[in-house]
Amino acid sequence: MYTFNFEKLDVWKKSRIYTRRVYTVTKEFPDDEKFGITNQLRRSSMSVCSNIAEGSSRASKKDQKHFYNIAYSSLMENINQLILSNDLGYLKDKYIEEFRKEANIVSFMLSNLRKALDRKV
Repeated sequence: MYTFNFEKLDVWKKSRIYTRRVYTVTKEFPDDEKFGITNQLRRSSMSVCSNIAEGSSRASKKDQKHFYNIAYSSLMENINQLILSNDLGYLKDKYIEEFRKEANIVSFMLSNLRKALDRKV
C-alpha cells in the first residue's frame, strides 16, 4: 500500500491520535451539545491533522509554514474548548491534563517542523 508523505510525519501521527481521543471523550458529552461544543471540539482537532497533511503537500516553504501555523492555531483553539468543557463540567480534570500534555507535545513538534523549514535551503 502506498504511503503519502504526511503519513510519515510523527507530528501528523500524534495529532491523529489526539483527534481520535477528542472523538472518544466527546461521546460522553450531553446530547444538547451535539451541535455545539462537541462539534467544535471535533472540527478543531481534525483541523490540526488535516492542515499538517495539506501543508506537507505544498511546494513552497511559505505555503507549508502557513498550513502548519493554521494547525497550531487549531490546536490552541481546541485546548481552549477543552478548558471550557471542563469549566462546564463536561470533561473531567484528568482528561484535561492528559490533553494538555498531548497538545504540548504536538505544539512542540509543529514548532520544530516550522523551524526545520527555515533551515532548508
